[in-house]
Formats: sequence, C-alpha cells, structure tokens
Amino acid sequence: MIDNPILNRPYDVPTRHFAFDDEGITDRVEESRRPSSYFVPVPRPRKGTRQLELAELTADQIRLNELVNRIRERVTRWRRAGYPRVTPTSRRLLEHWADPERENRVLFCQREAAETAIYLSEVASRDTDVWMRNSLDEVNGEHNDGLPRVALKMATGSGKTVVMAMLIAWQVLNKVAAPQDKRFSKRFLVVTPGLTIRDRLRVLLPGLTM
Repeated sequence: MIDNPILNRPYDVPTRHFAFDDEGITDRVEESRRPSSYFVPVPRPRKGTRQLELAELTADQIRLNELVNRIRERVTRWRRAGYPRVTPTSRRLLEHWADPERENRVLFCQREAAETAIYLSEVASRDTDVWMRNSLDEVNGEHNDGLPRVALKMATGSGKTVVMAMLIAWQVLNKVAAPQDKRFSKRFLVVTPGLTIRDRLRVLLPGLTM
C-alpha cells in the first residue's frame, strides 16, 4: 500500500520513483528518475471488463524507450551547461522559464518538453548529436515521409496548452530577431479537439481574430 504517491516537486527534475517487480508496482522507492518506458500488457479475461489494471502491470512487461532516454540524457547535460549553442533569443527564453523566482512558474515537465523541442531544432543537428536527428529522420521516413514530426508525450492535466504557447513564443520571437533564419516561423497550424485550447492560446495574439 502506497500512503503518499507524491515523491517529487512539480517544478524540479524528478529524482525518485516507485519500483515495479514481478507482482506489479511496489512501495519501494528508487533514488533516481524513472527511465522512459512502456508496458507490453498481457490482458487477463475479466467478467464485465477487458481493461488492464495498474496492479497487473509487472516488471517483466516493461520495455525501455532507448531513443527517448538518450535524448533525455543529452538535454539534461545541455541544461546543466547553461543551454549552449542556441540563439540569444532562445537562451533568454530558456533562462526565463527556468527562473525559480519568477511568478507563475512552469512545471518541470512543461520546461523539459519545450527544452527538448528547442534542443532537437537548434542543437542536435550539430557536433556529436547528429545521430539524434538521423534517428528521428529515419523513423519519419518510414511513417511520415515528406512530413517530419516530433511528438512530445505528456500526461493528461500536465499543461500541454502552456507548452504549445511556449513553442509558439520561441518560434515567433526568433523569427522577429532573425527574419532570414529558415528554422523559425510566424505561421502555425494548431489542431485541437475543441475550442478551449484555441481560446487559451488567443492571449498570444490579443489583437487578432483566431
């Protein structure tokens, strides 16, 4: 029985997680961040439901997301180094989002999502991290040839709309600062399941109709 499931602060890098074993999730705390992984579920027939419960997910069903973990490690190292090899505009934004004294702090998961997108766009195509872009390009070539995409997976309620706003701000401010830089844009297509997200993003363009 886990009395308190909260192990980490929402604004800081996660440093602890609950371990899984052959019986499922345990109350044993590992002093490290949980690696990115997924489960290969083996459904057990149940009367009235086919859903798999958390207790049925065991350690032997875990598969690591190797590429995600390698990218995460690189982004962590880059963050600790002070965000080198990005534009001055991007660095100011990253430092602003990371400022522990600012009001309305962004959650760490929001920061990391934006950081990852910026890293892939501005840093990963250089130096020793070119393998990262090549790996993503290879997968995109198999599934989205001609339309390269990067997915930022976030939990329900973790503030994906805020991340969308952060990425739009990053792109627009860089485009204004360097109009000839083809890595940045001032035009965006936002696809949402309803009007709520559109209305929340309207604050980025208060003088325009969306």
